[in-house]
Amino acid sequence: GKGALDGLHKQALPGKKALIVISSGKSTKANGYLARVEEQLEKAGCEHVLFDKILPNPVLRHVMEGGALAKETGCDFVVGLGGGSSMDAAKAIAVMATNPGDYWDYNGDKTGKGLPLVCDPLPIVAITTTAGTGSEADAATVTTKEETNEKCGYVNEKLYPAISVVDPDLMMTIPPMLTAYQGFDALFHAVESVINKYENPMGEMFALKAIEYIAKYLPTAVKDGSNEEARSYVALANTLAGFFMMCTSEHSMEHALSAYHHSLPHGAGLIMISLAYHDHFVKTSACDEQYIKMAKAMGKHHAKDAGDFIDALAQLQKDCSVDQLKMSDYGIKQEELDKYAV
Repeated sequence: GKGALDGLHKQALPGKKALIVISSGKSTKANGYLARVEEQLEKAGCEHVLFDKILPNPVLRHVMEGGALAKETGCDFVVGLGGGSSMDAAKAIAVMATNPGDYWDYNGDKTGKGLPLVCDPLPIVAITTTAGTGSEADAATVTTKEETNEKCGYVNEKLYPAISVVDPDLMMTIPPMLTAYQGFDALFHAVESVINKYENPMGEMFALKAIEYIAKYLPTAVKDGSNEEARSYVALANTLAGFFMMCTSEHSMEHALSAYHHSLPHGAGLIMISLAYHDHFVKTSACDEQYIKMAKAMGKHHAKDAGDFIDALAQLQKDCSVDQLKMSDYGIKQEELDKYAV
């Protein structure tokens, strides 16, 4: 909620010395968020060390470097401050701060070994400055191995944050397009969870409410970033979507694209894929009832056809000014599509 960060020092923090993980960009420092977190840690009697190299798509070499820094400086917990990239990187760094070898030893992707952790990761405090990834609410992290163009997730129940701070005051300065990209990322976390074969009533409850709030408030947050009500509800929707995140191949397809094209924002890639992706399932009547539920959550209260969801999704993209995105703008070529599926 609004102002939640100011109460961090009152919480039972999981250690006495924090490695603060932020992006390599300027906004976290320029907007005063880093200084505020440092102040909270100092009020709580905690020392802190800064690691500020994280890229928009976190990479393996920075995970290894951050883990080594945490070991060298004796940090006993990790603070991920920023968007999904910083929080994801903080989780992976927490793994490597306590475990031997290479992070990819524990990853189960193509060149990963899928080994069990030797030691528990360091505890994590997640402080989100965006409303998109839900990383503050889950036990997952996504990292890219640049040498092999692998971008994949790692899930371990030990990676649930010990404390998460969701304060919309930290999101007021996000530019319109990034607000849209992040909001659609959260939307598709929820949408994919509703159509997933592991869908269940409890998870669906969170996901449908997230879809409802994003459809209602994201256009306003994009058009007027100073609107506190819109920012608050989009932030809440993002966290609700993170409570039950069962992604389908839509996310996997985008990960393949951005693994090769690092400048492609994750949310933008999802938007580009989304209409064709979901239209396929609508046309094949794969789960009509689920799409009708989501259409109703998006404001089409009298929806009777799965296609109503496609209409609602297309309208939301127009309302957020992201309906003209093109893969070619990011160097993605049709003749190269086969390699992304390997």
